[in-house]
Amino acid sequence: MPTIEHMEKGPADANQGDRLQRAVRLVRSTARRYPRALIGSLMDQTEGRITQPTGLLDRIRTSDPAFAWLGHASLICHLAGVTLAVDPVLSSRIGARVGGRTLGLPRLVPAPATPACIRGVDLVLLTHAHFDHLDKPTLRAMADRGTTVITPPGCASLVPDEFGAVHTLGAGRSRPVGPIRVTAVEPRHWGARMWLDRHRHVNSYIVEADGLRVLFAGDTAYTHVFSEHGPFDVAAFGIGAYNPWVHMHATPEQVLTMCDQAEAACMVPIHHSTFELSDEPTDEPMRRLLAAERSNSTRVVEMPLGALLDPTEAASRA
Repeated sequence: MPTIEHMEKGPADANQGDRLQRAVRLVRSTARRYPRALIGSLMDQTEGRITQPTGLLDRIRTSDPAFAWLGHASLICHLAGVTLAVDPVLSSRIGARVGGRTLGLPRLVPAPATPACIRGVDLVLLTHAHFDHLDKPTLRAMADRGTTVITPPGCASLVPDEFGAVHTLGAGRSRPVGPIRVTAVEPRHWGARMWLDRHRHVNSYIVEADGLRVLFAGDTAYTHVFSEHGPFDVAAFGIGAYNPWVHMHATPEQVLTMCDQAEAACMVPIHHSTFELSDEPTDEPMRRLLAAERSNSTRVVEMPLGALLDPTEAASRA
């Protein structure tokens, strides 16, 4: 859901008139979607229905490295013997919970797994507190005492108590988790979940695993920060929700530029085609990304929903 932070933040050189015009565009964009979504939330009779687990966690543990895209910004990976989920969101709707219902945007395509399918992962990385990245129903349903959770500062209180350990990692800090090392980097984004909780931060994560360097950039506007931390074997970037939110979500072309600057060998596109967060057509981010790929050195690895891939191998075959 949009927040005051969502409306106010933008380029440092934006003058008051520019900020006002942007705020008007953001309000109009929000008004086109959320009233309809809220009405749909009240009429939805399918929320909370659970399907049978698919064995995804067992399947992904048969390959290393292995990545699977679960829709939107959600990934599950197997790296150096560690299974990790990034921003797991598998609910049919995202938004605030009121009276046992989720009031917010519906999922456009069904999730390829249920939370039960990924219960028992070794590690969960949460980039920030927005409803489309930190989904309490999903986390509660997949919680396990054997799972460690890493969050940005200000977000640990949102994580269900049923997890084994919850660690806060500030930008520039690192933490080992078994044989892998996780480092937090601050992207150009914002972290507030509601109207007043501006104390919450936002992270991107670098995971180093058995010689492989992976960047889970998540949501970010265009920034040079990742160029200071490359090279990377794989970079996962959000490519959607840029119209009219380009001051906080990069365009596909900007994402590829950031990948080139960070010397990313291949790029996994996320944050698209799952929830209607913005005004661009649902298929536009991938079309623009693939068109822009022709002039960049980074190879784009298209991730079919729920399929297991080694992005580095897929890029080498392309």
